[in-house]
Amino acid sequence: MDPEDPIMQGPGERRVAEAAERIVAEGRPRLHRTWTSLVATSLLGGIDVGIGVMVLLFVRHETGSELLAGLAFSMGLIALLLGHSELFTEGFLVPVATVVAGAATWLDLLRMWGTVLVMNLLGGWVFMWLVMRAFPELHGTAAASGATYVDGGYTLGTFCLAVLGGGVITLMTRMHHGSESMTGKITASVVTAFTLAGLGLWHSVLDSLIAFAGLHTGNAPYGYPDWLTWLAWAVLGNIVGGLLLTTALRLIRSAPVLSDDDGRAAS
Repeated sequence: MDPEDPIMQGPGERRVAEAAERIVAEGRPRLHRTWTSLVATSLLGGIDVGIGVMVLLFVRHETGSELLAGLAFSMGLIALLLGHSELFTEGFLVPVATVVAGAATWLDLLRMWGTVLVMNLLGGWVFMWLVMRAFPELHGTAAASGATYVDGGYTLGTFCLAVLGGGVITLMTRMHHGSESMTGKITASVVTAFTLAGLGLWHSVLDSLIAFAGLHTGNAPYGYPDWLTWLAWAVLGNIVGGLLLTTALRLIRSAPVLSDDDGRAAS
């Protein structure tokens, strides 16, 4: 960063520039990982979210409170943060900014998105099977909770829930990179979990794991074809929300820094 650059004159702009540089510095190795590393971190991401879903279902079963269950889900997002695993919707801001900065290609981005989503779901599917075998008293709550999403319908309202879900969790990524304090990052994860799960926003991986829990009971009022249709709707909404509500606007604000990075990468 050049301190004489006009964009660096105010402390607020300096923080934006510093956050943008941290994003690209993190995104470059993430997009160029080996297949083995990418698969492993993505599987772990599904398991980490599964831990949060397990706690969410337990609290929902014991208290009947959606807000407390949403707060309990923060365990999953904290595990993602501290365990450095990979979640599909965390792949919007950082990787896209890295591609825009010229440090990776769009093919690298598509490779990452596809692998992370599939491995998140696979890891979560296995983990939720273990949870349903370990806690049979949660079967009724799991089946009912999964049906809330899978049988929620394909309307403008449910699409907006998915758009908001993608936007909120991408904002969490931005807040993580906007702070160097671990306390601040954990706070962002807790607030995001409360907003995402407590308010019932749609998230392709989180809610898929809840749906898997219901399917593993054998008593869910929906099947895998129903879940797949729901997943396509949720992924579309999450991508729109993650890219338009958060990523695009952040890229516009950070454009001078990213353009500078692009020039350095090309030279």
